[in-house]
Amino acid sequence: MRLLVLGGTKNLGRHVVEAALADGHEVTLFNRGLTNPGLFPSVRRIVGDRSAPEGLTSGEWDGVIDMSGFLVRDVGLSANVLRDRCGHYTYMSSIAVYASKTDVGMTEDALLLDWPADAPEDQFSMDLYGPSKVRCESLLTATFGERTAAVRSGFVAGPYNPDFGNWGQALARGLPMECDARPDQPIQYLDARDLAAFLLHLTVHRIPGPFNAVGPTRTMAEVAAAWRSVVPDPPAMDWSPAVERFHLPHDGSNDGTFLLDNSRALEAGLHLRPDAETARDYVAWVQDGNIPPEPPH
Repeated sequence: MRLLVLGGTKNLGRHVVEAALADGHEVTLFNRGLTNPGLFPSVRRIVGDRSAPEGLTSGEWDGVIDMSGFLVRDVGLSANVLRDRCGHYTYMSSIAVYASKTDVGMTEDALLLDWPADAPEDQFSMDLYGPSKVRCESLLTATFGERTAAVRSGFVAGPYNPDFGNWGQALARGLPMECDARPDQPIQYLDARDLAAFLLHLTVHRIPGPFNAVGPTRTMAEVAAAWRSVVPDPPAMDWSPAVERFHLPHDGSNDGTFLLDNSRALEAGLHLRPDAETARDYVAWVQDGNIPPEPPH
């Protein structure tokens, strides 16, 4: 299959490309060529910017996986160029699209955030992150119809991916594991490789629709225990670190974001590996000399 990956050389995108190549697909990358430019030397690369996607006007692809769609204007420009040049379009969205942060068991049909009046479509801010993802999903559905999928995910952990604070480094180097969230905070996350495989699966099989691509809900303490179990002498847990890494309010005002219903994604082919496997592989990756990207503060 001829696949176009928008992005593809950072964090989750690396796993997407690795999975596609492992399955024998012909991959083309479209990005600015600034992040890990030497990665995947055998893969065709089109250097360009989302704000000026003219480089995409000369090719055709069976599927597109969009890992870099943040600005509404830029996603619209790419969609217009690719409308008749690709088969299926899979968009990396976010669980930040939902209007409620407290409802339990939200499906993909739950109420989404509105677009603020007079908001700019060509500028990024965290306040517009969720609404921008909603607007991009709507734009792509209007452009591609049943030829598009939106994958809504949140925390992603594993090699190349910095989520879960300093846990990988802490377990690899005997440092305290830091978590500023409540121990009973509900949490859902995915191994980056499982999310990458799901993105590829939807694209190859041309499966439409939005999907809550998240793991089962557990407490932060339960996940921490599973991660700590992979080393013989686990470090202590610090539940009140100086640096805030998880950005999860203690008052429960965001708990519903991690109590989502993931049954549609599971039925569509999302596979989940055990927490301990994710932790063990992440620790091994750090011990091999890799330095995780700095997580957002």
